[in-house]
Amino acid sequence: MTNRYQEIKDTLLADPRRWLVTGCAGFIGSNLLEALLRLNQTVVGLDDFSTGYQHNLDEVQRLTSPEQWARFTFIEGDIRDPQTCARAVGGVDHVLHEAALGSVPRSLNDPATTNAVNVGGQLNMLIAARDAQVRSFVYAASSSTYGDHPDLPKVEDHIGKPLSPYAVTKYVNELYADVFARAYGFGSIGLRYFNVFGQRQDPDGAYAAVIPKWVAAMIRDEELVINGDGQTSRDFCFVENVVQANLLAALAQPEGMNQVYNVACNARTSLNDLFEHLRATLGQNGVTYAKAPVHGDFRAGDVRHSQADISKAHSLLGYEPAYNILQGLEVSMPWYTQFLR
Repeated sequence: MTNRYQEIKDTLLADPRRWLVTGCAGFIGSNLLEALLRLNQTVVGLDDFSTGYQHNLDEVQRLTSPEQWARFTFIEGDIRDPQTCARAVGGVDHVLHEAALGSVPRSLNDPATTNAVNVGGQLNMLIAARDAQVRSFVYAASSSTYGDHPDLPKVEDHIGKPLSPYAVTKYVNELYADVFARAYGFGSIGLRYFNVFGQRQDPDGAYAAVIPKWVAAMIRDEELVINGDGQTSRDFCFVENVVQANLLAALAQPEGMNQVYNVACNARTSLNDLFEHLRATLGQNGVTYAKAPVHGDFRAGDVRHSQADISKAHSLLGYEPAYNILQGLEVSMPWYTQFLR
């Protein structure tokens, strides 16, 4: 835990704020909701359950006290509706905008809906937050913005051409945020997430992320497919690191505003190594998986390697990841084994 992060948590406990978390029933959104309620904050949550789930909210309720849960107000609605966005930001100090349609494959199959939600929805949220004069606006950006740029580690100012409609939408999010700062004086911060994983990440469905998908297959003793030769690598980031980055960004100093930041660990793990990590960690939790993985085709729109330079987030926000991939897997694996058996 960084000194700056502890300072911010102490500040929020002493001076509670009112927050809006869009996508609050989703994976990252529900973890943000839990963290804020544990800090005795007042939280408005917005979600349309297109990719979020009621059971995520139910779990947060179980993990917080009745007094903390009473500080939460839920709005079921779609960020594509401007009136819903305006209603949600009313009286809010800080916005954490997580609502989006993730997944590169989903965007390749349905670019129009991905654009409508990710671009149109974020524009609605920016307008609503600007008009409500919120104190800070933090939005989920993406490492997909780096596209075909070959350099490693990825540095915020050097991006390539997008490789999917999803990547286009996340880059446009950054462009809109920059224009709102220039044209309206409305500040924001974008967080480029790199392969986030952890508790409450959906393991099922056509667009499941690799870690929950593989863990579910192992627990159910099903065949596990690795896309390509398994040497593809990613900078996997435990969700608690993402929570830290969001709170740091929401209370950033003026010199840290109107920026985008990488949120990851500055590390690379190949898919082959990930498989072995998951098998070992499951074994520590009483689950044995003896099958060998099957190698399939490379996935369309995927980059070969990804690794983040996190020095900018460290210097301007005070971000310092508290969990590497192995520590994150150790913390989250009991959740997977409990909920996926």
